[in-house]
Amino acid sequence: MVNGADTAWILTSTALVLFMTLPGLALFYAGLVRTRNILSVLMQSVSIAALRSLLWLRAGYTLAFAEGSPWVGGLGKMMLAGVTRGQVFDGTGIPESLFFMFQMTFAIITPALIVGAFVERIKFSAVLLFCTLWLLLVYAPVTHWVWGGGWLGSMGVKDFAGGIVVHVTAGVAAIVLAVMLGARTGFPSHVQPPHAPWMVMVGASMLWVGWFGFNAGSALSAGADAGMAMLVTHVSAATATLVWIGIEWVRFGKPSLVGAVTGTIAGLATITPASGFVGPIGGLTCGLAGGFICYLAVDVIRNRMRIDDSLDVMAVHGVGGATGTLLTAVLMGAGLGGVGLDEGTSVGSQFVVQFTGVAVTAIYCAIVSIIIVMVVKATTGLRVSADEEREGLDLASHGETGYNT
Repeated sequence: MVNGADTAWILTSTALVLFMTLPGLALFYAGLVRTRNILSVLMQSVSIAALRSLLWLRAGYTLAFAEGSPWVGGLGKMMLAGVTRGQVFDGTGIPESLFFMFQMTFAIITPALIVGAFVERIKFSAVLLFCTLWLLLVYAPVTHWVWGGGWLGSMGVKDFAGGIVVHVTAGVAAIVLAVMLGARTGFPSHVQPPHAPWMVMVGASMLWVGWFGFNAGSALSAGADAGMAMLVTHVSAATATLVWIGIEWVRFGKPSLVGAVTGTIAGLATITPASGFVGPIGGLTCGLAGGFICYLAVDVIRNRMRIDDSLDVMAVHGVGGATGTLLTAVLMGAGLGGVGLDEGTSVGSQFVVQFTGVAVTAIYCAIVSIIIVMVVKATTGLRVSADEEREGLDLASHGETGYNT
């Protein structure tokens, strides 16, 4: 039977998660690039949202959530076949059509996160083809493994809102694309700073607000779990923001706005898998860990490994999501204000399960993403020409400019 309160909350959460991508993530990324590439980032975000929506209806949802094997869902719910208007999703009080929509917004934002790895140098056609294949071959199967009745969920992996499903997959795909695509011209010594830090902050603020739908909405009900998930999400984001400010203040003498809101996103990504399982102490701990560890990861990937993951997708989302997934095993105990471990499960055994989920997903995502990139390169091509990169993708790919004077 449909529960009105639960349905109202998930309707709101669905809108909040879409708000994270459009306009939140779009503006966050657009402010980080040069003026000649702002429209290309916005175009990628809106196009991914439209494309993934139809792919989710056609095949993504059924591969993720229909009854099937431990590895992938069956084809019984293509185009929502057999799902009636009033049908309730199993174990909830919300219509399955609404659950479909809520999960669609997750399927939209995950590849939108990957955009940050390849800005300013990729073909638009390559973006669309990569996102199509990646949904079917990576995102939908991994979603089934964790949330759709697959083998990782059966093993006992705890991923409340997407530390593995969203952030680990996006981070690994991002690093694969960054390496195979190659660095931007002039990286790392002559890359221009973000053209609009104010825009980055506005986008990050929208992400912060929208993330309440992402995490608290994953309770799939308007109850105590949603309330605590919202609380710890906010605590983690606030903590990681201050951690990033503090590190920059000590290291450089001046904390930056872009650094502060990057810390915000790191805190949000880190708490995501733990949000429904931990209490306030867990939120604070995830924020501290996410702020420090993601900051170090940015330095390692960008400055030591010299990989042009342009907007730090792997360092912030991949590392943050993995960190939060592993910390869930430690922080979900009832003594720390969490929901408690499953009967017969110790912190150590749960940690092994969490680590297995992160490692297997990362390896699978890396291998399949490499294959997809090779297919894209052989069909549409991957990178724009040097002249187009110099001109900027706004004009070269879309015939427009972001700032007409």
